[in-house]
Amino acid sequence: MKTYTYKAKHYDNLYDLSEALGADGVFIPRTISDTDLEQLGVVVAEAEEPIGNVRVRKIMELKRQRDDAEVEPIAYGGHLYDYDSKARDRIAAAIIALDVQGEGAKISWTTADNEDAVVTAQNLRMIIASVAARSNKLHTAYRAAKAQVEAASTAEEVEAVTMNN
Repeated sequence: MKTYTYKAKHYDNLYDLSEALGADGVFIPRTISDTDLEQLGVVVAEAEEPIGNVRVRKIMELKRQRDDAEVEPIAYGGHLYDYDSKARDRIAAAIIALDVQGEGAKISWTTADNEDAVVTAQNLRMIIASVAARSNKLHTAYRAAKAQVEAASTAEEVEAVTMNN
């Protein structure tokens, strides 16, 4: 994050600096280089980003990782099964259809690894149960990582946090 000093006044963004320079009759384009600003008497410095911003960004990153991992294919019975929103709808519909057909009903299911597997309603329920267990682990890991981020006192400590810590 850059900061600018012009005539002993500090500016946190280029727009405010532009307004100050404009008052002195100097127009600057948005694409002006730091070197050109310095020739106009502006001191350009890199300011450390506030730790609060770093934390917020890291927590969003961790949430995205958790959410992405929740819909990855899930291993069950030697196969990988899709578990995105469309797959969840198909699994729910298949469970209902198999239940209606009665005990022992089976269907052929195309897995995420593009193989055919014969499944029962109970198999599909076990896939959902496996997803629920994975989801619980992911949410537990996320909460622990979030707590580490909130407790961190430096940007380096925040950036070092992962869902695996």
